[in-house]
Amino acid sequence: MTDYVGTAPGVRELAALTITKASVGPMDNNSYLLRCRATGAQLMVDAANEPETLLKLCGGRLDAVVTTHQHHDHWQEGLADVVAATGARTYAGAPDVAGIAVPTDVPLQDGDVVRCGDVALEVIRLTGHTPGSVALLYDDPAGDPHLFTGDSLFPGGPGRTTNPTEFDSLMTDLETKVFGRLPDETWFYPGHGRDGTLGKERPAIQEWRARGW
Repeated sequence: MTDYVGTAPGVRELAALTITKASVGPMDNNSYLLRCRATGAQLMVDAANEPETLLKLCGGRLDAVVTTHQHHDHWQEGLADVVAATGARTYAGAPDVAGIAVPTDVPLQDGDVVRCGDVALEVIRLTGHTPGSVALLYDDPAGDPHLFTGDSLFPGGPGRTTNPTEFDSLMTDLETKVFGRLPDETWFYPGHGRDGTLGKERPAIQEWRARGW
């Protein structure tokens, strides 16, 4: 899936989980559909745009939607319609809930667990791009970890911040909660563009710190 570009969905099959990635809307937001292979339960990460595309992707059936952060492009043209059509339960980082017009059923805290059928996804707060940005970690017992990072981490560096305090907060969280904990083989899936591995990015951490963005 790392070479995925464009609008056709990309698919990664894991032992217990299927990950389907689609690019939607004018800002090419990534929406990820996670399906538990044992139970058929489905969870979407960022129902960002093109609700008709997303509803087709999930077959009109969805148990949960996790919004990674409050920025409008990650929810404003898709979330309300997808939730209305499927009845999916909504999740977002607690500090960002007020910035999302669609009601959040479950405000998330660092360390919470969101379930997709038999699959457990750990919530990792990454504060800086927004106050309540969250990543979701699937620590695959049959393989490598998989991390959905929203706009907090991309191939090439951290997500956008607007001042040195936010940048330091995001970098510290990335260094301690992501790179300091997870192995090089971890796949990560950002809110825009291509996915990648932590190992490819790890050598550049000090360069990111030095440049300040």
